[in-house]
Amino acid sequence: MAKLLQPPPKFLPSEWLIANKNQYHRAEAQRSRSERLVAESQRLVDEVDKSTRRSQSDVNKKLEQRLEEIRFWKKELDGKLEQLVHEIEDLLSYKIRLEKALESFKEPLHITERCLEYREKRVGIDLVHDVVEQELLKEAEIIRGVMALLTRTLEETLEQIRLNRSAKYHLEKDLKDKFVALTIDDICFSLNNNSPNIRYSENVMRIEPNSVSLEDWLDFSNTNVEKADKQRNNSLTLKALVDRILSQTASDLRKQCDVVNTAFENGLKETKDARDKLAVHLAKVMEEIASQEKNIAVLEKAILDQEAPAKVAHTRLGTRTHRPNVELCRDMAQYRLIKEVREINHNVARIKKKGKSTYQSDFLPSLPCRRRSM
Repeated sequence: MAKLLQPPPKFLPSEWLIANKNQYHRAEAQRSRSERLVAESQRLVDEVDKSTRRSQSDVNKKLEQRLEEIRFWKKELDGKLEQLVHEIEDLLSYKIRLEKALESFKEPLHITERCLEYREKRVGIDLVHDVVEQELLKEAEIIRGVMALLTRTLEETLEQIRLNRSAKYHLEKDLKDKFVALTIDDICFSLNNNSPNIRYSENVMRIEPNSVSLEDWLDFSNTNVEKADKQRNNSLTLKALVDRILSQTASDLRKQCDVVNTAFENGLKETKDARDKLAVHLAKVMEEIASQEKNIAVLEKAILDQEAPAKVAHTRLGTRTHRPNVELCRDMAQYRLIKEVREINHNVARIKKKGKSTYQSDFLPSLPCRRRSM
């Protein structure tokens, strides 16, 4: 109990000095270490801040470049889309022109066919394959050929419209994606350290498995542009072809129509001249008939003497016309009977002293077709 109440031991002054020096050295060492740590920490903070600023600045530049790139391709796609829309509208108008042209050729073809049908009603020798018929047939052939050509061209135009719309669809889809990407990257570019909507996100440091490379991205848009250019050039070529076809076919049909009308005019003139000449000869024949009738009484007895042989020959000829099928041939007996009739007629003419042969002709007027000018 007495030991517990003893005072603590006392140290010597030298020990106290040594202890104070040790404390001082330890404190100095800790202070120096702390100063170095503070300095290193400040350098690290400055370095990290600079690195972060550089990285953020680089990211901003990359985003800005990306925005410019997307804007460039969006502008290119917008231009190609506008051109393609214009070409589709043009081709639709050309389609209407072709359809109207096809419809307009139906009436001339109908007129030409009606003319050919009417001319088939000509009778006798007037049913001739003349220049008018040749030109009408040629005109019908030209019109049918033109209609077939226009039909094929219309089908090509419809196919080109379909191809243009397909290219337009891909351009619109690409433009829609570009617009979304431009909006997203523009939002990303506008963000800064003081933006209110910044936050941590989980599992964002990854490459999406369905993402494409920059080369594939460029090839995709470039392919759409090239496809649009190709279809636009094809449309321009097709429009030029349609213009040439419509112009050439219209010119060819006008020329053929003029040729046919000229042939009709010449044919009508020839027919009228032939009719007038036949009318003159008919009048002369009628005069001769009247003259011969005056001599009938004088020549009756001589003619009656020749009637029996003539009747026999005629009866034979008439009877032989009833021979069947191939037996109805021009044999020697037939020619001799014909010759006998001619001899009898010749003898009758001799009896009449100045015999005159009377030829009887059938005058069958042809009915000209009426044409409408195209």
